[in-house]
Amino acid sequence: MKVLIGGGSGFIGQSLSKLLNNRGHNVSIISQRPGKGRITWEDISKKGLPPCDAAVNLAGENVLNPLKRWTEAFKQEVISSRIETTRTLTQAISKSSNPPRSWILVTGVGYYPPSQTHQYSEESPGGNADFLSRLVRDWEQVAELPPSINKPSTQLVRVRSGVVLGRDGGALPSMLWPFRLCLGGPIGSGNQPFPWIHIEDLCRLLCQCIEQGGSSGDVLNAVSPSAVKDTNSDFTQALSMALGRPAFLPVPALAIKALLGEDRAPMLLEGQRVVPQKTLQSGFTFLYPDLKSALADLLK
Repeated sequence: MKVLIGGGSGFIGQSLSKLLNNRGHNVSIISQRPGKGRITWEDISKKGLPPCDAAVNLAGENVLNPLKRWTEAFKQEVISSRIETTRTLTQAISKSSNPPRSWILVTGVGYYPPSQTHQYSEESPGGNADFLSRLVRDWEQVAELPPSINKPSTQLVRVRSGVVLGRDGGALPSMLWPFRLCLGGPIGSGNQPFPWIHIEDLCRLLCQCIEQGGSSGDVLNAVSPSAVKDTNSDFTQALSMALGRPAFLPVPALAIKALLGEDRAPMLLEGQRVVPQKTLQSGFTFLYPDLKSALADLLK
């Protein structure tokens, strides 16, 4: 299959590209910069969509980049990096005379309202709790395609991912050094839910969507089965045990708010209890269903 990946040079994109290549697929990356095996966003806007069987969008500025102050300019960068790239692909797909079979958008479980008690499946409401939930709502709406008229339909699948754990990117590497210095601990109260997924499971799920397709409008929660009950404290203790390091120095909530600002702090201090109900119903099997197995693999 020919697969087009927006944001394919990032952490998830590189892992997904490697998996697809290993499975014999032909991958092209949409990037800001031209190069071998790459197509620029400008080319997509001006020349349209190249022939492909599936299009995936992973593009988006890192919301929790601690080196970026939460200014209005950075906030708009976070929004446009998601919505404008998605709009570019949506328009290109809708105008294509030979559109792809699958259109896969990877967003986040931040769509659901933060709660320590409520459990969310793919059918749960959301999209209006805070900055992130409204962003995901608008982001997913932009991906909607107009009704197909006398041409093959493209199936839109929205994959709402939890925190992605991997060796070479995502959240885990930045979490390791405090623990290795014996300075690790929970964030805030530690009672907030911790929705997460191993990078390999996320890429395998995306690969399944690419190869098998889905029903248009499908939503899949990309979180490990144990994530519905895992908290930040559970993750902290699991990481502490895996590294053989203590974890007794909590990071105060005030420090997180001061560092990240009011819009971003809830992403670490609050969370959602998310269950991958439709993901499991689709027949997908997780290689890393719990923190112990995931961390054993990532830290070996």
